[in-house]
Order: sequence, then structure tokens, then C-alpha cells
Amino acid sequence: MKRYLPFIAVVLSFISCNTTNPMHPINENYSDQNTLAEHPTDHKINIYQVMTRLYSNPNATNKPFGTVDENGVGKFNDINAEALKSMVKLGITHVWYTGVLECATMTDYSGDSISKDHPMVVKGRAGSPYAIKDYYDVNPDLAINVKQRKEEFKSLVNRTHEAGLKAIIDFVPNHVARQYHSDAKPAGVEDLGANEDQTKVFSPNNNFYYIAGKSFEVPKGYNPLEGITVQSQEEPYLENPAKATGNNVFRADPSIGDWFETVKLNYGLDLVNGNIDLNNTSSQHFDPIPGTWVKMKDILVYWAQFGVDGFRCDMAEMVPVAFWNYAITEVKKVNPSIIFIAEIYNPNEYRNYINNGKFDYLYDKVGTYDDIRRAVENKGSIDSITNLQKSLDGITSNLVRFIENHDEQRFASKEFSGNALRCVPAMVLTTCMHSGPSMIYFGQESGVKGEGAEGFGGDDGRTTMFDYWGVKEHQAFLNGGRYDGGKYTIDQKHLHDFYAKLLNLNLTCDALKNGRFYDLQTMHTDYNRDKCYSFLRYSNKQRLLIIVNFSNDQNFNPVIKLSEALQTAIGCTPGTRYTLKNLLTDDVIKADLGEGLRVELQANSAFIFEIN
Repeated sequence: MKRYLPFIAVVLSFISCNTTNPMHPINENYSDQNTLAEHPTDHKINIYQVMTRLYSNPNATNKPFGTVDENGVGKFNDINAEALKSMVKLGITHVWYTGVLECATMTDYSGDSISKDHPMVVKGRAGSPYAIKDYYDVNPDLAINVKQRKEEFKSLVNRTHEAGLKAIIDFVPNHVARQYHSDAKPAGVEDLGANEDQTKVFSPNNNFYYIAGKSFEVPKGYNPLEGITVQSQEEPYLENPAKATGNNVFRADPSIGDWFETVKLNYGLDLVNGNIDLNNTSSQHFDPIPGTWVKMKDILVYWAQFGVDGFRCDMAEMVPVAFWNYAITEVKKVNPSIIFIAEIYNPNEYRNYINNGKFDYLYDKVGTYDDIRRAVENKGSIDSITNLQKSLDGITSNLVRFIENHDEQRFASKEFSGNALRCVPAMVLTTCMHSGPSMIYFGQESGVKGEGAEGFGGDDGRTTMFDYWGVKEHQAFLNGGRYDGGKYTIDQKHLHDFYAKLLNLNLTCDALKNGRFYDLQTMHTDYNRDKCYSFLRYSNKQRLLIIVNFSNDQNFNPVIKLSEALQTAIGCTPGTRYTLKNLLTDDVIKADLGEGLRVELQANSAFIFEIN
């Protein structure tokens, strides 16, 4: 681990990257197959995903399948002004509060007039935040005063805004908890599933799909508490007729690997006769507008009026694109600046969900994340990024890039890199390649490893989203509610400082906000293209040369040369020696870009050179 410290340790203070040197105007007509245009932005977005129940929890008991009293839970009120100030200092602009809406849980809140959930259709003690029990309510776990839970969330939204941040919440459109029932819906709102024709598998007037004549069967062998016998006093779970399961399972007996705790929502698609094809027009019943569309749009409008600034839309491509066009258009009439982010995994549908679905941003998981992970794990070449970026030309600014989120294994986990300090090339690449949003998951900047079998998820290299838990590496940053990293190790401090440096550069560098992208890979044969990647970001105000090395144990000495045409295109004068300042380390070198820039690129390192 110590061998990474020389590079990261110097990343301690913020360096302004606004150049004061005069520049030649960019040749806007310059065209090359390696050049991608970016959509200009007033600012870049840095998203911080917070698993709300875990973020501020100081309890370190960490008993597998522990109750809320044993393991503790973070609260809305714990995310105070100091916590939000620390996010601003880190370089965050948007906070994605994960798990805000009320979900099914094994914790009994019946004393607070909240119906109890049957444990046989709940995953984990806390329950999955993606098994929504009431779209119009918030999770009682997160409130100090359960009866004032929505007011406490409103106060958090207000604090977020006062800190200069935007608040994003999840919208889960594809499925709901098996025992969904809204007791917080506004007057006059008809609940999902009300007045259904349960004799039909599919009816365009229904909100759910039904397995007529059959009762739901809990997957064989499912023991939600692994031998903890609190469920022995429960009556068997009854659901008759059975409803189709959230991951398009149209059987009464889903398997333990299915999303059996959830129920599929019906958007006017006959998925049985249509063979589960969202694009099969013969299966679509969209005229008149299905009742599910209207109900889900109304839920989005409700939270938009509540004050949230955006929605991360779970499994967005399991819902018709036509619905998104309808709903997003209507919500933006209420708040034109609200943003919609789609969790999506089919690159062939990216442009469809942007152009027709009206999404602002999409996940770049099947693409940049996967390519970077293969490079980190020595299972692939980072050179593959070149062709990937060409395939995304025109939509690169619409993609959210990350190396962690709640679904993926932690970067520092033994299942991924095994060392948080190896993040430098991966983070520089995801953050600096394009003008789209960058995202990190809470505790990523503290080196969370995702160790331990917390409960339902097991020891899988992820931080649990099903159980109550304390995240020990992140708790070193919490430092008893001070949110200052006071209990960090030296390595953790270096890591946090690197993230703060990089994310703040991302917000202030004009070339990263508004610049064009130029891939330098194909211009060079003198370095290891499987491990090294280089590119330019350039605007009328700034020029950046960025080089990364994904090797875990090899240093390289690449020579970067720019042709006269390329130098002219980015506003440089051929034959001139330029000062290059590494914005990560403050090092300065001089070079004639035509003759070549030779650098010593250490293992797991990166340069962000500003050309002055």
C-alpha cells in the first residue's frame, strides 16, 4: 500500500486551473475521427450517493441480521449542516439520498399506524430500498420522531439547498413491495391495485399482473433470518391470486434468486402474449393513457413539488420509453430544471431513452465502468476505451460515470482492486473524459472495503442495502458526528484529499466543463496501450493533456507528440515550448509538443497537465 503514497500524498491543496495566459482561438472546424464534441455546461455535476440509513450511523456493533436497536440506523436529522458542508468541500453538487421512500421492512412500526410487513416477503432486517411500500411516504427508520418523518425529510431537503447542494431521490417505477399500500397518499388519490380485475393475467386497466387461480409461494428454502426464530409466530404469508414478480416472472412460485419480494407494475404492456418485449407494438395498450402511467406521473409531480431536484430512476428500461416521454414532460412543467437519471444497461437503447424518453442522464455501466474494471483486474486492455467512446459520440455528456454504486462491489474490496489507493487512474478517467456527471458512493473516499456478512447479501464485497450496519471505514470520517475525518489513518487522509482535489478540479476547469475530447491512443506506439491511456480536453479558455497508467506494478515513460494540425486546433503554436503544470501535484515541466513530451508515469498514477 505504501508505494502509492508518493503520488497521492502531495494532493493536499486546491489549485485553480483557470489559465491567465493568452490563447489562440480554437479552430471550431477542426475535424478528426478522434475528436468528440461536448455539450457546453454552466457547471459539471458531481453526484454523491448516500445510503441514507447507513451514512450517519455511528454504531459499530455489526451483528449479522441485527435489529435496528442492536446495529443502529442513521437518521435524516443526523445529516446536518456539518455533514453537508463536508460534501461541498469534497466537491459535490448533488446528493442522491438512497432509500428515502418507505420500503417493506421487518422492523415493526405498527405502533405508529404503519402496517406490519410479513418477513417472508422482505429481504434483510431493514428491507430493500427498492421494494417500495408507499410511494407517498418516507422510511420511518430514518426519522427521530416517526410521526414527523416527512417533516424531517423536508428539513433535510431544505438543509441540502441551504448548503448549495441539490437533492436527488430514487424513483422505482417497475415494481413495488408485495404488501404495497399507501396510507400517506393525498386525498382523492386512488391507490395502486384498487378495483382490479384479478381474474386476468393482463388487463390494460390493471396496475398489476395476476396469476389467476394460484396462490403465491415463497421460494423454497428461504429463511429470512438465518435461524433467528422471530418469524415462527407469524401466520403464513397469503397472496391469492399471486401477482407477477418484479423481474418479469409470471409464475406463482418465483425462485430465491428472483425479485420475489416485489410485484411487477403494468404499464399497458401485454408481456405474456407479447413475449416480454417492450418494443412489440402489438402488445402495447397505450391509448387511452393507462392508469398506471397517470398514477406514477402524479407521484413524480408530488415529490417535485415537495422540493427534490432530481430522480434516479431504477431499472428504467423495464418501463416503456413512451411512459418516460409522457411523465418527464409533465414533471418538467412543474420544475423545468429537475433532472432524470436512468439506470440502464442496454447501450443499444441509450439514444432512445435520451431522445425519445427525455432523460437527462443515463448510467454508463455497460461501457466505461466495465472497461475500467477489466483493466484494474488485469482482465482486459484500457485501449478498448477508444472504440467505446466513438460509439458514444453525441451522447457522452449524457452519461453518468462511476467506479462504485450500491449495486457494484466496492473498489477497495478483495473482489475488485483490493486497495483503495489504486483508484487514481480509474477516477481520473471517469471524471475527466467528458462533460457528463461523475458519481461516487459514500465511503468510497474513505476506502470502504465492503467486508462482512451483514445479513441477506452475505459477504459479497458490497455494502449492504438490506440490513442495519455500521460502515467502519466511513465511521472514521464521521468521527462522532464531526464529519471531519478525525479518525482517519494516514492512507485514508491521502485518499480523501485526492478525491477532493479531483472533484473540485472537475467543477472549475473550463476544459472539463465545456471542452472537446481528443483521443491520443492511436497516435502512439511507444507505450503500453493496454495499461496507459492519454487524451486531450480543450476549450477556448483552457487545454488539458491527461495521461493515466492502470498497471499495478509497472512504470512507463511514454512520449506524447502532437501533430502541427492538432497543436493549431487546440490553440497552440507549433515550434513553441509550453509550460505544463500537473494540476494534481503542482509539478511544472516545459516541452515543445511537436518534439514530444516525455513523462515518467508511475504505477497506478495519472497526470492532468494544463498547457500554458
